[in-house]
Formats: sequence, C-alpha cells, structure tokens
Amino acid sequence: MPLFFGGWLNWLTGPQSTIDVAGPVAESQRHVFYVTVWVTGIIFVLVASVLTYATLKYKARNDSDEQTPTPPQGHGNPFIELGLIAASVLALVFIAIPTLRAIWYAYDVPAAEKTNALEVNATGYQWWFKFEYPSEQIDGVGPLTTANELVIPVGRAIRINLRANDVMHSFWVPKLAGKVDMIPNRGNHLWLKADAPGYFWGQCAEYCGESHAVMRFRLIALAQKDYAEWIIAQKAPARALTPPSDGALAKTQPAGYAFKNPGRNAPGYSSAFDTDPLAAWLKQQKPAANENPVLIAQGHDLFTAKSCVTCHVVRGNNMGGAPFAPDLTHIGSRTTIAAGLLENNSVNLHRWITRPNEVKPGNKMYLGINGMPGYMMMQDDKLVPHIVVSDEEAPAIVAYLQSLK
Repeated sequence: MPLFFGGWLNWLTGPQSTIDVAGPVAESQRHVFYVTVWVTGIIFVLVASVLTYATLKYKARNDSDEQTPTPPQGHGNPFIELGLIAASVLALVFIAIPTLRAIWYAYDVPAAEKTNALEVNATGYQWWFKFEYPSEQIDGVGPLTTANELVIPVGRAIRINLRANDVMHSFWVPKLAGKVDMIPNRGNHLWLKADAPGYFWGQCAEYCGESHAVMRFRLIALAQKDYAEWIIAQKAPARALTPPSDGALAKTQPAGYAFKNPGRNAPGYSSAFDTDPLAAWLKQQKPAANENPVLIAQGHDLFTAKSCVTCHVVRGNNMGGAPFAPDLTHIGSRTTIAAGLLENNSVNLHRWITRPNEVKPGNKMYLGINGMPGYMMMQDDKLVPHIVVSDEEAPAIVAYLQSLK
C-alpha cells in the first residue's frame, strides 16, 4: 500500500509532514491513513459511478422523456438494503482493525523495549516547553532540564510524560508520533522512536492563548555516541569566560553585528538553516571563534542587574531563577529561541530580549507574572516598563547568552 501511494503522495513532504515519517509510531499511524484513504476512495468511486450511471441513463432529454414511467425502485428490497448494510459494516471493520492496533501500539512503549526506554518529562507553559531527564541527575540540582529543544538517542524508545502548568496544551512531533493533549492536573503520556539521526519540528496543537500559533519546539535525534556527549555537556555548569586582566573596554557593537529591527512579521529563519538543520545544530554546540570575554563579562553583569536571574536559571553562574521560565544554562547551544520561533543568532536574540512582545504577543517575559518582575508592571492603573534593555546594552547580554554553550 505505501508503494502505491508513495509516488503521488511524496509531494506531501515538509518539516511537519505526517506522510514522510521517521519513526515506528508515526509509521503505524500513516498506515491507518492509507487504509482509510483506500476504503473511502473505493466507496467514493462506487457511489460516484452509480450516481453517474443513473444520471446519464435516466436523464430526461426532451419533453416526451418526462412522460416516461418511473423505473422500478430498489427501496424496500431486502437483498439490496441488507447488502448495503453488510458492505458498510465490512468497510468499518477494514478501518477499525488497523486503527485499534495503532491505538494500542501508540499508547505505551512495547514490552520488549520498556527495559531500555528513556523517560522524559515534558511540561507545557504559555508559550514554551520544558523537558526534564529524570535518569540524568545533577548533584545538588535535580534532573537535567532543557527548554524547547528535546534531544533523544536514535533507535531507543522514548516515553514522554506530558504535563501542563497552566492551560491545556498538546504535544505533537508529526514525523515521529501523533498529537497527545497536555492537561492541567492530569497525567498523560506518549512514546516515540527515531529511526535515524534527524532534526524534527514540533508544535503545540491545542489552542492555549494569544501566542499559541508560535508555541513550537524542536526534537533532535542523535547517534548514541553524540547523544552521550551532549548529555555530558548539558550536565556541566555554564561556561564562565575570564576577561583580560588589563580591563580593556569592550566595543558595544562587536564586528559583524548590526541590529536593525526587522519588524513584527519578519521571518525567523534563513534559507541556509533550512537546508541542513541537523548540521546547523551540531555546529551550534561549539563556541564561536570570535568571542569577546570583556563583552561577555559585561553581559553577565547586566543579566544580573536587569533582574533576568529572578526568572531564569543559569547553573554555575550563581543564578537561581524560577521554575516557570526556561533554563538558560546552555542556551547558546540551541538552534532556536522564543520557543522554536526564531533562529538563535545575534540579531534575533537582540530582537527577542528588547522587543519580546513583537515576537510573541502576551508572553510573560513582557507582562510579568504573579507579581514577579517582568518587562512591564502596573503603575497608576497603567502598564509601564519595569525592565528596560536598550539597544546599546543588548549586545553585551547577547554575547553572554551566546557564550552559554
């Protein structure tokens, strides 16, 4: 069946295609789709053929045809009516059997793979995803935690425990598994497995507020060796570069970085990133060659002075943070920012920290939450700026965040 459809459905590809799949769970769900298309296609052809035949044969072509007696009717014929009922039931059975098998298969990790399965906790927030690895504990901290980019080993079953912190969300990586809801105060789960290394687009598939459409994430599947190296790097504390002892002043605007606000509707990705995103991700893990330690140190100080540490964790740099904001310990190693919306580069990062509401309307970094410091606060019944990062200060913070590999 896939061979038949493969030729004319291959054009239905793309980063979020449910036809061009890369894992066994998505493959089983694609099989159900093919079966449904076959059955409904055959029904369509039969019904359309009978309708066309009746229309052409019994059409009144002139006035005399209108006086022709009505042909014998099949209504009330037990053979015809029972036959149609039996055919309908048979069609439903053809669809139901693979559907039920796919539901049971997708519900949880198969018994044969459970002992080696990797468990991950995914929590949906307005509007980003937090990922925790319970099996990867960091002394004195807890489980390894990342944001918006989930990294998994190839060929290993992954059981993802789904939770929601505020409203209902839905976890969906189209090429690897179907969508499953993340419901407040109710546990849910799914499992998936990647057949080969790859870089996969994910998204929240349940309306969850003003910026639901830009609540995205990435799933990166790595060979076992690369995955083990990534785990070691992520468990390490944040990098801390030592500025030169002479205290030389850093340039406010490093070479090759000139910010110009691209506006609300500017695209977030470059064509170079789209051509080979996995290669871009692997490259992102390495420190840049032209880092400016003095500018990075200034960015560290501004990051603290601007109260960013109130919400964000940066392990190793004496920054505690809060559980409702993304962990930024290794944000420089991620290919995306703003929950998978923008490519992680200097211009986009500058835009995100200075104009967050342009990028993601209503985000909590801009509005503040539960009385905690935010970009805006209430004063005399008006929203006024509380944290202000100017275009002159932003390059230092950008340099600091990009150094966190």
